[in-house]
Amino acid sequence: MIGAARGRSALAGHIDVVVIGAGHAGLAMSQCLSEHAIEHVVLERGAVANSWRQRWDSLRLLTPNWQSRLPGHRYLGADPDGYMSLPEVVEFIAGYARTISAPVRTETEVTSVRAADDGYEVISNRGHWYCRAVVVANGQHSVPNVAAFATELPAMVRSLTTKDYRNPEQLDDRGVLIVGASASGVQLADEIHRSGRPVTLAIGEHIRMPRVYRGLDIQWWLDACGLLDERYDEVDDIDRARRLPSPQLIGSAERTTLDLNVLRERGVDLVGRFVGIRDGKAQFSGSLQNQCAMADLKLGRLLDKIDAWADRSGQAPSAQPERFAPTLFDHAPRLQLDLTRNRIGTVLWASGYRPDYSWLYVPAFDRKGRLRHDGGIVDVPGLYVLGLSFMRRRKSSFIHGAEDDARDLSAHLAGYLRDRAAPALDPLRLSA
Repeated sequence: MIGAARGRSALAGHIDVVVIGAGHAGLAMSQCLSEHAIEHVVLERGAVANSWRQRWDSLRLLTPNWQSRLPGHRYLGADPDGYMSLPEVVEFIAGYARTISAPVRTETEVTSVRAADDGYEVISNRGHWYCRAVVVANGQHSVPNVAAFATELPAMVRSLTTKDYRNPEQLDDRGVLIVGASASGVQLADEIHRSGRPVTLAIGEHIRMPRVYRGLDIQWWLDACGLLDERYDEVDDIDRARRLPSPQLIGSAERTTLDLNVLRERGVDLVGRFVGIRDGKAQFSGSLQNQCAMADLKLGRLLDKIDAWADRSGQAPSAQPERFAPTLFDHAPRLQLDLTRNRIGTVLWASGYRPDYSWLYVPAFDRKGRLRHDGGIVDVPGLYVLGLSFMRRRKSSFIHGAEDDARDLSAHLAGYLRDRAAPALDPLRLSA
């Protein structure tokens, strides 16, 4: 346990709010609930920042250190323009839990959440709770997206996800097919290729973005011109906006841009989207040209928007507007790859994640199994979700995006609790 649970939460099986997940989003909500004097407990199936601990060794944040902040807590180190390493991210979040004395119960896996009386029953491997509201903050990186046809891979080809991958030493000396060209895919393509292994990168929809624009980190521009604060109810198609992949960014001391042109120049083989396997051959779509053209077009529009804001605001630095060369690719990229003949030893799925709500037994899902919510307010009274992409703002999935979202939702939750009479709940013996 990180901090002693406030009030009776350590002694009784009923409480106002149960927060599920002790990552940055769940802890931000914990602090905001404390500011509202709302009794709560935070349940975490592993250690604090558990999902961050399940990443590859060389991972660094895509956002600069000066942007790392949570309610009442921010980066105060000596390298504000740098990018936290994985151990630094874990310590930043764990240190925050200690600083706010968050009432966290670690190694407590929730197995069921159901409606009960005028609230919810939360069952875990270490006890039961009755509560008036639940905040689901277990994140969106629970289950890797792996194509169903992965079962058709030849027996000698290993299937690996970014949740399993740690470093190139895990791999044999054969080639690697990486599926997905967002932030994770391009980073791992570069790392594995540098280790001396041939890499083929299968590319679908992606967002091209420079690390530095006009002398400043691209995140400075996105923050300053208000793009990261754009709200979910201000966009035409929020469902599509929430499905957009992460931008092709890496955090490095050199503040370098890593895009498809750089990877191609270094020798990474670029192909279209991985669409199937036939007779031991990987099949790729012929959409590579269109996907690259769309990414280039969207990049140009983004830079136009930034330049227009800089001119209007008078905050334009001395560096002049710039544009980047279009993405280069073979005009006849391969449409299939014989995995055995080309000595492909591993298929590494960098194709994103989806949340795990298998333990949530409430009528709050659409026909595709997605949680129905309006900016984090779930379509079931007293249930909230936090930490998803573009949940309330474009920055929602970033560490610094959790603060505004948690403040909004905790205020709504506090009003919900005030408006409803607290039910008389019998204490439930904890089985911890």
